[in-house]
Order: sequence, then structure tokens, then C-alpha cells
Amino acid sequence: MRNMELNGFFTTFILWGVMVFGKAEIYIVTLEGEPVVSYRGGVDGFEATAVDSDSDDKIDVTSELVMSYAHHLEKRHDMLLGMLFEQGAYKKLYSYNHLINGFSVHISSEQAEILRRAPGVKTVERDWKVKKLTTHTPQFLGLPTGVWPTGGGFDRAGEDIVIGFVDSGIYPHHPSFAAHQTDPYGPVIKYRGKCEVDPETKQNFCNGKIVGAQHFAEAAKAAGAFNSVIDYDSPLDGDGHGSHTAAIAAGNNGIPVRMHGYEFGRASGMAPRARIAVYKALYRIFGGFISDVVAAIDQAVHDGVDILNLSVGPNSPPAATKATFLNPFDATLLSAVKAGVFVAQAAGNGGPFPKTLLSYSPWIASVAAAVDDRRYKNHLTLGNGKIIAGIGLSPATHANQTFTLVAANDVMLDSSVPKYSASDCQRPEVLNKNLVQGNILLCGYSFNFVVGTSSIKKVWETAKSLNAVGFVLAVENASPGTKYDPVPVGIPGILITDNIKSTELIDYYNVSTQRDWTGRVTSFKAVGSIWDGLEPILHMSAPQVALCEPKVRPSSICVVNSFITLLSFKIHYVERSSLTTGEGFAMISGTSMATPHIAGIAALVKQKNPHWSPAAIKSALMTTSSTLDRAERPLQAQQYSESGILSLVPATPFDYGSGHVNPRAALDPGLIFDAGYGDYIGFLCTTAGIDSREIRNYTNTPCNYTLGHPSNLNTPSITISHLVGTQTVTRTVTNVADEETYVITARMAPAVAIETSPPAMTLTPGASRKFSVTLTVRSVTGLYSFGEVWLKGSRGHKIRIPVVAMGYDR
Repeated sequence: MRNMELNGFFTTFILWGVMVFGKAEIYIVTLEGEPVVSYRGGVDGFEATAVDSDSDDKIDVTSELVMSYAHHLEKRHDMLLGMLFEQGAYKKLYSYNHLINGFSVHISSEQAEILRRAPGVKTVERDWKVKKLTTHTPQFLGLPTGVWPTGGGFDRAGEDIVIGFVDSGIYPHHPSFAAHQTDPYGPVIKYRGKCEVDPETKQNFCNGKIVGAQHFAEAAKAAGAFNSVIDYDSPLDGDGHGSHTAAIAAGNNGIPVRMHGYEFGRASGMAPRARIAVYKALYRIFGGFISDVVAAIDQAVHDGVDILNLSVGPNSPPAATKATFLNPFDATLLSAVKAGVFVAQAAGNGGPFPKTLLSYSPWIASVAAAVDDRRYKNHLTLGNGKIIAGIGLSPATHANQTFTLVAANDVMLDSSVPKYSASDCQRPEVLNKNLVQGNILLCGYSFNFVVGTSSIKKVWETAKSLNAVGFVLAVENASPGTKYDPVPVGIPGILITDNIKSTELIDYYNVSTQRDWTGRVTSFKAVGSIWDGLEPILHMSAPQVALCEPKVRPSSICVVNSFITLLSFKIHYVERSSLTTGEGFAMISGTSMATPHIAGIAALVKQKNPHWSPAAIKSALMTTSSTLDRAERPLQAQQYSESGILSLVPATPFDYGSGHVNPRAALDPGLIFDAGYGDYIGFLCTTAGIDSREIRNYTNTPCNYTLGHPSNLNTPSITISHLVGTQTVTRTVTNVADEETYVITARMAPAVAIETSPPAMTLTPGASRKFSVTLTVRSVTGLYSFGEVWLKGSRGHKIRIPVVAMGYDR
């Protein structure tokens, strides 16, 4: 039967093995036949391995029938390659058999074309690159008083929930991951991952808190991008990104944050008792490759993680204007959700510009970023009395005393002029120490800082080695959307991020500094002082969406999701030799750091409701979120004018998704909008522009079920990107609390009318009911209209879903 289906075709293709092929690249190949998570039988000698998606049962990957079928798939992969190509003419990197049926292989474009025409092959796609997209946020989110006590306190928050991190690895010896400072961790029976041993220290990466640690780099090595000196051929974090995300989601509670002799409070993860499973597939310089990332996800779900954190995304949004949701990466995530794993993925840092969304599949939680209520601002006072605002986690210069400002370009050693540009203050050896010591060093924040070849830490080291009393970094030509994170430094320092303020500083310096006819400085007369930037300023306007990203792609069907605050401490280690001597924390922002907040909070929801589906968990997070700041004012978003001026404007669902997460409310949402694998297939089969054969290629599922319209997918949001006349969508809610009566209301911008039916409904515990929302075009404006539907319960539950629509004449 099907296990023999390839044999009759191989003689046709085996002759290709003697050809000479061109430059090799990495390809991901998918084959006919279901993976383990979907296989329902039909191959001689192999029983079904899939479990019903509505069942609480998990696939037992240790069972003989699962291992036998997985081995059968891998054997087919090897057989296909071996029959098509001579040994040594290709290199298989991975076999995927749990979530998708296929493999990753290093071959030439000519060989890829042969594979495309081979029987049993469904898709052949060239690999593509991906990139890496707190002490205070637990308090800001209300976890210590409103959430952790419901699960037994911080020392039980997230107990036995395993969060998988597909990231840059982990530094296991950081106190955020220590096991000896807490109650002993017992075994997690459901988790079956393994722990690699550090090849240099021979130490195990696992300790009870960390329950799994593996790394995936075959594609990176095949592409020639891997450097074992800085990337480490182990789960060790060579970047700090992965340690950071793991600490945010599941780091231990109450870890003192001390840097340069100052204490910044105590750090905690969102779910401090949750376990950490590491799947390293990202690296310091180049990011990563989809082949490695898919292998890591496939392994994580096989091992039994409950939550999957993906602070990673493609290097850019899809080139096509219409998102198809179908590629090996998104198909793998769909199968992960089918297996019962909640997936949180960073939405990207391209906002506040439109069409920058990197994560859009409706089966996962896409996470954008905002700011919390804590700002580390600093100020520079000039000799002319002007006060210039900036950022800087640093101490102040001596009180009641000003210091001379000296620009790096004016204190260069003559011999350095042809070799280096000194303005970014990265090389102390090119500057004249006699002119710098005792003064404030003025440096320029160039594009090198944006791309990572220059760093604020290096500026601090330069200033310190030259005995400067402090430093000032001035941004002269900032690109719209550039983000600046406070960097803790041990001497007075400030970053001036506003172009206009930087110009004021430079103008004052130039007017005050005396030069001869050649331009050489004869007397430095500009003076200033740096304030104390170590104390945070708390704002009631948080969460202001001043860093919110990204704008949802208006040309596609979008499922808006919840977002979370950021600005948190990260572990930052680069060189193995400095692992024990470097600072243990730094500040960083972005959706990479927002995502583990959601992953950690999802772990708390999963702990309380272990049988909830990924869609139910996402629904609880979305419907209970808020669109108001702490002062009860509407959220705001950044917006750039045509001239590049940044301003704050009222935010919309394209900025904040469903809103700012409310963990306490998410534990008791009242109603949930549930959806399963069949619903997502129905969504794909109903979405215009997606071929049913393509859907079957990636999901092994025919289009026997549709939703009528993609907007009928049962998510807690409604989006109709092309509304003509009147359209009605339906939603189904399930009561997860006591019996309650809900009144349904709605409001919408004037261009679109909105009605709901029925006006009210009563649900008993566990009961489900449908309601409808009807939208009608009143006027065609060429703009999106925004609104919301409210379900307010008699017991106090409040459920809100955003509504987005654009009206057309036809």
C-alpha cells in the first residue's frame, strides 16, 4: 500500500545522481503522508498515532507505535534522497516527523528541482533567515497581589508548567535560574526532553528549574554562518537574548538586581515556579535559519512543553501583499497548536509604520509591545542655563559643579586621523587622555550603534579609561522608529535622543569653543553637568503605546491579539571568559521581550485551567485586556508625520490589538471563544487566494469544511477588510464560570453601522451560545472604522472584542 508507493518511481530519477550540480543551499521539503500528530492509520503495519484534537489526551511519544511510525517516516526521507542522489552529493540536516512530514537538506538548486518533480514530494522551499525580534513589570501587571496568591503564592506560580524557549540558549548559572534557592523541584513526568552537556566544562545544563537544554545549528553550519567561538556548539547563550526571555517568563522571584554598586530592586519572572526548556536555534550575529527553528519547535512539542515562546520572526514581512499563512514555519506552528501547545510569537519591531507585522497566523498569539509606568530619564544642564532631556541609567556628576565638555573629534591624537572616526568613542587609544581626563566627553550616536558595531557600554569603557567624569551621546540623524534603551553605566552618562535637542547642544558647544584658523581648538569653554538617572519616574499614563508595534497589515485579514509591556532587565553575556565577571542585567525593549511576558502569564492561566485549549487561553488574555491607561485615559500610539516628526495620537486596534493584558482578569474571564484545528482549516479554506491543494499539501487535510467567510473564525475579534453592503458574522462563547446573564452591546465609528443579536443571553456552567454581529456600510470613506462589542455579565464579568471594518461600494 502507501509504504510501497515510492518504489516504482525511483528508477526514473536515479540517473540524476551522476550529474554535476551547482552551489548548494538549504531547502525544506515536505512529503505526502501525515506526521505523527496527524496520522490516523492507513499504512500497512503502522497503527494510528493521532489523538482527537478535542481530547485532553496527549500523544505518548515513548510508545512503540509512535516511535515505529516516526522511524518509518525518517526511513522514507533517507530512501528518497538516497535513490535520487549519490552519497556525498547532498547532506540531510533534519528529519521532521512529529508536526510536519519532511526534512531539511543542503543541495543545489538543480537538485531541488529534481526533488520537486519526484513522486511523493509536495513542496520544496528554500530556507530563509529569521532574526531575534524585569524587575518592575510583575508589580505593574498586578501579579504579586492579584494573581500569584490564587495559585498558592509566588513559590507555586506556574508549578509544573513547562515553557519552551526557541531562542539563543541560556546561561544556566544565573541566579534567575538557580534551583538551590527555592523548594526542591520534583520531576515533571509529562516532559521528555533531554539535557546536553557543555562540551568544554562537561557540566549539565539542567538543574530541576531548567528541565531541558538542546541546540540546533545544522542549517547554520551548512550555510557557513556558524562560528563556534562566539556561537557555542551547545545550549550556552552567546548573546543574552535567550536568557533574557527565559528570565522574564519564568525566572525565579526576588532576585536582587545590582549593577555598578547600585541596587535597582528585585527581579522576577511572570511564572517564577514554571520550568524552563531551552531549544537554542538563534545565534549572535546572523540570527537563525528556519530549518533549525522548525527542528527546535518539532522537538519541543515532541518533548511535551505546555507553552512555546518564540521571540523570533522572519527578517521582513512577506513580499506578497496577501498573507497565505502557508509555509513550513506556520504549518509547524499550526500542528503545535493542534497538539495543545500555546504559542506566543513576537509580532516584530517595525512599528509604528504600516505593513510591518511579522506574526499574523490566527492560531498563535501575536505579541506587540508598549511601555510600562517606569521611565529612567536623565538631564544635561548646559552652561547657558538650558536643560536638555535624555535617557541614562547613571549617577550624577558632582553636585553644584560644572565640567568642561570636550568633543571626541576635537581630542583625537594626530596619528589616528587617517585610520578611525573617533566620534562614536569606541577606541580610547585614538583620543588624547590629557585633554579628556576630568572633563565630560561628547560623542556622536551614529548608525553603528543601530546595527550593533558600536555600543554605549564601549563609550562608558572609553570614558572611564580616559578618566573622564562622564559622557554625553548626541543623536543627530535618527531614523524614524529607532528605539533607545537605557544602558546601566558606572559613571555619569546620558543619551540625547531628540534631534532638535542634540542640535541645541552642538550649537552651544560650537559657539563656546574657541578655534584657530585651521579649526583646531585653542580653548574649551562649553560646560555642563549630568543629573542622576538612577531613580525611576512613575507615570500614571502607562501603558502608553509609545513603543507599540507593529501596525497591522491593512491589506490582509488580520486577527488582532493582545500585547504586553516591556522594558525589563536581561542577562547579557558575550564571551565565555567573562561569564562570571560581567554584569548580570541590562535593559532592553521590543516585542522579543514583550512575548515572554505573555508566555509566562499564559503559564499561570494554564496552571489554573490545565484542560483549556490554546485558543481558550488566548481568548482569556484578549477579552479581558484594557484599552485604558492607569489614569483611565485611552491608550496612545506613536505616529510619524511626513516630515518625520513624532507625535502621540489616540491608539486603535491596529496599534494595541485587543489591548493591554490584565493577568488577574484573565484567570477568570467568564466566557471564552474557543477554536480548534478544524476551525483553522476552515479559515484557510475560506480565505480568498489560497488554493485548496496548497492547504492539503501543508496540512494533509482536505477542504471539506468552510466558515462561509474568514471573519467567522471564532476568535475574540472581528475584522472585515472589504465590507460591501451588510454582512453578519457569528461567534460562539462558552461559559467557564457560574451561571450568568450577559447583556450584549456594541458601538462603531459612524461610517459603519453595527447591531448585535440577541440583546442578552443566560449561560449555565459549561454551556455554549451563539451571537451575531451585523455590520452595514453607511458611507465609503477609504479608511478603516473601529468599534467594539461588549458582553457584560450579571456577576461582574466584562468581555470586550475589537471590531475593524472598511466599507466599499462593491
